[in-house]
Amino acid sequence: MNGPDDTSGPGEPGSPGDGDGGQDAAPRPDAGRPPRIPLPRASVEDSGLPLPAASGPLLPQPLRLEHPVLKSLLGAWALAACSAEETAAVEEHLGDCGACADEARRLREAVGLLQRPDSLDLDPGLRTRVLDGCLTRRPPRIPVPPWAQSYDAETARLDALLQDFGDAEWHAPVRLRWFRGQEATSRRTTVAGVIAHLLAVDGLVALALGLDDPLGTGAPRDAAGPRETGAGADRAGEADAPPGTPARRTEAFWAGSRFPPTRSVRGPWREQTHALVRTASFTGEEGHGALPVSYGGFELPLRDALLDRAFECWVHAEDIADAVDYPYAPPAPRHLHGMIDLAARMLPETLAARRRAGLATPSHHTRHLVSAGRPGRSLRLEIEGSGGGQWLIPLDSPAAVGSADHEVAHVALDDVEFCRLAAGHVSPEEAAAGQVGDREAIRDVLFAAASLSRM
Repeated sequence: MNGPDDTSGPGEPGSPGDGDGGQDAAPRPDAGRPPRIPLPRASVEDSGLPLPAASGPLLPQPLRLEHPVLKSLLGAWALAACSAEETAAVEEHLGDCGACADEARRLREAVGLLQRPDSLDLDPGLRTRVLDGCLTRRPPRIPVPPWAQSYDAETARLDALLQDFGDAEWHAPVRLRWFRGQEATSRRTTVAGVIAHLLAVDGLVALALGLDDPLGTGAPRDAAGPRETGAGADRAGEADAPPGTPARRTEAFWAGSRFPPTRSVRGPWREQTHALVRTASFTGEEGHGALPVSYGGFELPLRDALLDRAFECWVHAEDIADAVDYPYAPPAPRHLHGMIDLAARMLPETLAARRRAGLATPSHHTRHLVSAGRPGRSLRLEIEGSGGGQWLIPLDSPAAVGSADHEVAHVALDDVEFCRLAAGHVSPEEAAAGQVGDREAIRDVLFAAASLSRM
């Protein structure tokens, strides 16, 4: 029985029911205090009470800045130096304020100028693209003939290379290389000397067009007239060359100068190139560029002479670029194709000239001899690349006709590699060519291609 002051309930510490056999137990010292280890809490889902409403993520409050503060942040915003909150505030403000939007655009453009581009050099093809774009909108009253366009383009590219040269670059050593007979030869000069060489040889075209000779009245002339009609002229060298050849004219120009050529030669050379293009344009398409141009030992029609001059301008521009350690790209594909076509058309006559000089396989060693205008033994010249194509080269006579039915050999070359072979910068033995068929015919054509070169 409980006493009147006993308030403990059953099951609680100190209650009569606690302990063994229902016997009374002594009270514990911690009776009535919370447990030292908290008991597990009941889950809210098990309580039967309604769940609290879900609250969304706390979003950062956008900055609210005054107009003067936002305007002062435009410079930092243009430099990407603002914080995320400041950037958001500025960009939100730019959508509402036209004056700040204009100022932000100007600042962004100024920041772009502070960043140095990868290269400060202009693309060599920029002038051509700009002119092409202009001419498609407004064609010139007197257009440049197609056969003169490669010369116009190559002289412009070389002039763009020269325009920033200092005195040191103009006197940088350059070695002119070409092929003579059965071996390569070379001549040492300077960048200015190369431009003087181009000026002297371009003067042959100037004479044909009735313009002044850059060498003056004392220039060497071929009084007896051309001795060959085609590319089979004697290209031997300076001493035994006819008076009006490019080599003799160049040597005379170099020797006649009181001092070695300097940068002052650029002006006369560029003025002459402009005069040649302008005068050729006035000849029109009616004459088809058939006016003969004498090279001392042979002649070329004007349309081929300007292709030849464009080819030499490109080759010597590469010589100059190599001397000053500057990259130089090949001509445009359509211009490169024209140069290769000229070389291919000159090969039969050059091959015949080498045969007469005892430098190629004699015709009587072949089994098929043909008369002029008839198909004969042929070599297929395949030039790969954007400026390439295919040509059938008659082997036994320059007047014969190339024929696929009489093909005895096939040679494949890269377009730029073939041009360097024709310039004498690559030997016939080193030319990376795919070759099938008559080995003697292949050798003769490769050596004839190298013999197209001259000083």
